[in-house]
Amino acid sequence: MNEARKADPAGIVVAALLAVTAGAIAFDASRLELGQTYGLGPKAMPYVVAVGLLLLAIGNLVMGLRGDLPARAGSDPKAIARILGGLAILIAIIGFGGGFILATTVLFAMTAAAFGRRAFLADLAIGFVLTFVIYLMFAKVLTLSLPAGPLERLL
Repeated sequence: MNEARKADPAGIVVAALLAVTAGAIAFDASRLELGQTYGLGPKAMPYVVAVGLLLLAIGNLVMGLRGDLPARAGSDPKAIARILGGLAILIAIIGFGGGFILATTVLFAMTAAAFGRRAFLADLAIGFVLTFVIYLMFAKVLTLSLPAGPLERLL
């Protein structure tokens, strides 16, 4: 027996939000005024992100209309508070000159705690190593600047 599935309104709303975000990114990229570049320039990446978000929006819309999205689990307000707290701490650390490495390390550990991990110090260490490598890739290999703090100035 084949059950008739109803459209998932939340999935359709998420698809719309993804499409609007893709449109905003593409619009913002179209307004970048850059000097003459040859080949792929700095404008290419926002368009790649916008296309990726648009593909996600289309997939989410199709699944939402079919009713094929997985059932949502109940939300945990503590987990949401941990993630929002991590984001607030990230903004504060960067705002007070703490730098990318320290700020993102704390965000990593807070997000891991929100997903139920109880090894906060280990998560801080893992976050530090990952963030350090990410910083080196961006700052030294790609020569892109990230918020600098005391640790970044040592490098």
